Amino acid sequence: MKPDVASVPQHIAIIMDGNGRWAERRHRPRAFGHRAGQKAVRESVAFCLRHSIQVLSLFAFSSENWHRPEDEVGALMNLFIRALDREVDELDQQGVCIRFIGDLDAFSSPIRTRMQQAMQRTQAHQQLYLNIAVNYGGRWDMVQAARKIARLATDEQLDPASIDEARLAGLFCLADQPNPDLLIRTGGERRISNFMLWQLAYTELYFTDTLWPDMNEQAFEGALTDFQLRVRRFGQTTAQVTAGA
Repeated sequence: MKPDVASVPQHIAIIMDGNGRWAERRHRPRAFGHRAGQKAVRESVAFCLRHSIQVLSLFAFSSENWHRPEDEVGALMNLFIRALDREVDELDQQGVCIRFIGDLDAFSSPIRTRMQQAMQRTQAHQQLYLNIAVNYGGRWDMVQAARKIARLATDEQLDPASIDEARLAGLFCLADQPNPDLLIRTGGERRISNFMLWQLAYTELYFTDTLWPDMNEQAFEGALTDFQLRVRRFGQTTAQVTAGA
């Protein structure tokens, strides 16, 4: 089967895994790997812009990552501040709209301020929507949606009998964007690690042994080609999908 070059995902989500192992193989501190991973972030943004992909979601820091060694978490926070200060200018010039999703209250005031400034500065851009998931978990996303819908029902603004998938889906993070078509996970693990559990229901999953700092244009092209070779059935048979094409 030849790749369907017309089949380009609207939304790519990425679990950026392998920074620490990349550094350890070079006998360097894990923080060195996180810094090296920034180049792959730039590559992923450039790749999406070249292919006119609308949305890119990056799993940058999960709610479980707080349990990592204190020095590594501290290094990540410092790296996060420096990255925000350095990268936002270029993303702004490229027409990228930045959005942070997750429980942002857990971060220090300087980091929250920088995140808010980045979002406000780029909110009108439409070239690429870049979602950065920080202190985020798919279960947290479900809980916050459930709390919202419970408040509506308690305030008698909503009949519980009217709750359906569409109504609940509208309360999740990124409800205004298409669900991911393609999830890429680097680093060799074969799991989704509590990332966008609701939104990934019909997403195509692509796992690669490549560590995140080593992801480049060729590696991203490989993921895209793999996606284009798949038949997305959404519960139908291949014959039905082919007939409706």
